[in-house]
This record gives sequence, structure tokens and C-alpha cells, in this order.
Amino acid sequence: MVTAARKGFLIPASHRDFPEEKDWPAEWLGSVKIDTGNLKGRPMGLALAWFPYVLLPALLVLSRTNDTVKGWLNSLSFNFNHILGEAGVSAGIQPLYLPGGLLLLVALIAALLQSRSLTPLGKAIGESGKTLVGAGFVLLFTVPMVRIFINSGVNAADIASMPVMTANFAAELMGGLFPAVSGVIGALGAFIAGSNTVSNLMLAQFQFETAQALGLSTAMMVALQAVGAAAGNMVAIHNVVAASATVGLLGREDTTLRKTALPTLYYLVVLGLLGMGAIYLLGASEPLMVTAG
Repeated sequence: MVTAARKGFLIPASHRDFPEEKDWPAEWLGSVKIDTGNLKGRPMGLALAWFPYVLLPALLVLSRTNDTVKGWLNSLSFNFNHILGEAGVSAGIQPLYLPGGLLLLVALIAALLQSRSLTPLGKAIGESGKTLVGAGFVLLFTVPMVRIFINSGVNAADIASMPVMTANFAAELMGGLFPAVSGVIGALGAFIAGSNTVSNLMLAQFQFETAQALGLSTAMMVALQAVGAAAGNMVAIHNVVAASATVGLLGREDTTLRKTALPTLYYLVVLGLLGMGAIYLLGASEPLMVTAG
């Protein structure tokens, strides 16, 4: 890409840039503004400037591949059992093992190496705290809602969880057309839970059992679930709030959702057509099972 840019490949002939900030449309600006006009610092070498960006992925890889390091990072853990008196509902957090915890550790190391002082870090925390308060206030309500949604299957009456009940309704409604909405169900899970992974954990078993009941390819149905969940990430409330806060557009989540809803819809429609075609036109079947003999 650098070579292509230097050669002028696909570079516009005329210079284009953003207008002055005073001429920006309202949707470009969020409710929180960080003042960067008074930033001052001393020059630093390229190696020192790049060091945090090398250290972070190195720590992430090491923490996932080295059992000794992984055990040390997991040694600090906060566990919450029997939440709201329910024996089957628990949660835990390992702050040093989480990517966010490592990110904060690298930020601390970078501040000490690059400025030899914690003063700039304190100012940065103060500025970013304004954004975190706004985003955190929203997530304070959405995260518990998601946890209740996910753990709703833990009950004395042995009633199915809310995600499975919702998906069951869709399956009964669609019947043989279920592959067309399989991805939509995955997207719904990601939209609510804010995660492709959590959507798959909640709904993959349901997709598998529905495919079995309909006599369709279970592998294809679970694949549609996974791809649909990836599409749902575009409109997941968690992601929209976090991304808006990151780029300074806190308070403009509605604009982001309106802009991402259309590609999400396109994604799911095409996915439904591909799923129907794969199952009913191409006759997608189960993958070959190889057993040791």
C-alpha cells in the first residue's frame, strides 16, 4: 500500500481534506469533546514510539500460549457465585488476563518509558474518563439485561431460556424455510449480547437441534448461525456504544445504527439466499466423518 501510494496509484489528482471543524455537520460531533490543543511533549525515537504497539501483541500471544504466564495472570481473580441467590448463576473476572487489563498495563509502562512521569497518564485518564462516564452509564443497564437474557434458562420450572424461546418461535413459524432466517437468529443473539461468540454459545445448540428436526444439514445450519452472528455485530448495542465513545461520537449512536442497519440487512438477506440455495439446490449434507480404525 505504501508503494502504491508513493507511485500515485488510485490517488486523486486534486488534494482533498476535511473542512474546518466549524463547518462540520452536527452528526460528526459527539456530546464529549477532548481538548488536544495544549498537548506538548519532547521528541522521541521511532523505536520508543513503537514499543507499546509491539509489547501489547507480544503479551497477548504469550499470555495465551505460555502456561506459566497464563497461570500467573489468572492467579488474580474475582469470582461471584450464587448471584441473586441462584445456584447456577455465577461470574468471574481475571483483570490481568483480560486483553483490557493487559492494555492498561502496557499504557502504564509506555507512560513511564516515554515521559518518565505519571503526570501525562493522569491527564489522559481525566480526559478519557469523560467519555467512559457516558459510555459506562449506558452499558451499566445493557450488560445486566444481557446476563439475565443469557441465564434465563436457569430456573426451577425448567423453562427454556429467552434466546431459545425466541428461536423456537421462528423455527415453528418458518418450518422448511428456516435456513432463510437461521442467520437472522444468530444476528439477533449478537445484537442483544454484543458478541458473536456469546450468540454462538447461546444459539448454536438450538440451530443444530432444529436442523435435525427438519432433516437438514446441521453443519450448514450452525455455519449460518455463526455468519449471521458476525453480521449482527454491526448493530450490537455494546459495540456501537463502545465504538462511538472511542471515536468521540458519544450521543450519536442513533446515527451509527441507522448507517449500519442497511448493510446488516443486506448481509442477512444474501446469507439467507445462500443458505437456501446450499441446502435445497446444492443439497448440502453433513461433512464426512473420519474415524480411527
